[in-house]
Amino acid sequence: MAVRKKSVKRVVLAYSGGLDTSVIVRWLIENYGCEVVCFSADIGHGLDAKKLREKARNIGAKKLVIKDLRNEFVQDFIIPALKANALYEGEYPMATSLGRPLMAKWLVEVAHQEGADAIAHGCTGKGNDQVRFEVAARALDPALKIIAPLREWELKTREEEIEYARRHHIPVQATKKSPYSIDSNLWGLSIECGALEDPWVEPPADTYIDLKPIDELNDTPEYVTIGFEKGVPVRLNGQKMKPLAIIEKVKSLGIKHGIGRIDLVENRVVGIKSREIYEAPAATILIHAHRHIESLTLDRETMHFKEMLAPRFAELIYYGLWFSPLRVAMSAFFDRIQGRVTGEVRLKLYRGNCLIVGRRSPYSLYRMSLATYDVGDKFDHSAAEGFIELFGLPSRVIAAVDKLNRSKG
Repeated sequence: MAVRKKSVKRVVLAYSGGLDTSVIVRWLIENYGCEVVCFSADIGHGLDAKKLREKARNIGAKKLVIKDLRNEFVQDFIIPALKANALYEGEYPMATSLGRPLMAKWLVEVAHQEGADAIAHGCTGKGNDQVRFEVAARALDPALKIIAPLREWELKTREEEIEYARRHHIPVQATKKSPYSIDSNLWGLSIECGALEDPWVEPPADTYIDLKPIDELNDTPEYVTIGFEKGVPVRLNGQKMKPLAIIEKVKSLGIKHGIGRIDLVENRVVGIKSREIYEAPAATILIHAHRHIESLTLDRETMHFKEMLAPRFAELIYYGLWFSPLRVAMSAFFDRIQGRVTGEVRLKLYRGNCLIVGRRSPYSLYRMSLATYDVGDKFDHSAAEGFIELFGLPSRVIAAVDKLNRSKG
């Protein structure tokens, strides 16, 4: 294959070691005549550094740069999303969406360190991740060239990619019998393609990755207590732990009890609908717990206003606008109101269910003397009549005006 004339000398590729990025290394060398530096980020998906280095070298990469970004992922991306209770379209906690801007940030950083004039990724032309990578990278360094081989190469199917890999002696694990595309990190994993492309089809057994079907789960419930300080999880069952350790432990508990399986037909950034399966045990449990400690500690107006903002915040993350001024400003708001979000939530984990069974906080706005209908009730019931009179005044005026106009008509 002839080398095309391109003004690119060195490219940093977001490299996973899977079919697409393995083929891309060789394809970039052949078609751009450039050096390829591979970059892999460990954000909690079981990265095997030794195998990745060996494979990248054998394919022809100049080097492989690996960064352990788990703590940065938790502190700078997961926790801001947790403080917002961010769920795209009310369900998806956006594990992949949160990981991409972090990876894009380091793609740009490694490109600077390596003297590269371009970065590359293995995203398709109709997926969300191409948007997330490229919008984030351009926000950080608009001068870097971005190469997206899957949008320009001649390989139209996975079978053609596998054949290309075979011809170039590139070892890959993808087969026609394993059609799924899977992405995972600390906050959750996504599964797409194959039988899942028909939204009427029940997900096959082989789409269960970490979780198990409900009917295969342990029949014994388990209680867990999560402690928060200013909106951040800091204790598990009374033991003080780093947020990363809590997420890892909560993830294992969620897997054990089958919590966090989501089957969603969602609206992609590019405008098409896509059927996705998600497994997000840690995100599901922690967001549920966080929301309930907020219900105890935030006043009504703040809580309701926050709930209006959260879907928009989730959209910004899903759309790849992590580095936008609006996302930064909204995060500042969520940070500001977390000052009182301190306390403990007790949960019962059982056969796919995450049930809140208790919550307490030194900043609790709940008062038994006001809430009780029993002895000790200190609520002034006589004040309710005047409150109702004033609260309903606009409705009464509207009704009177409408009645007057009807009588004239």
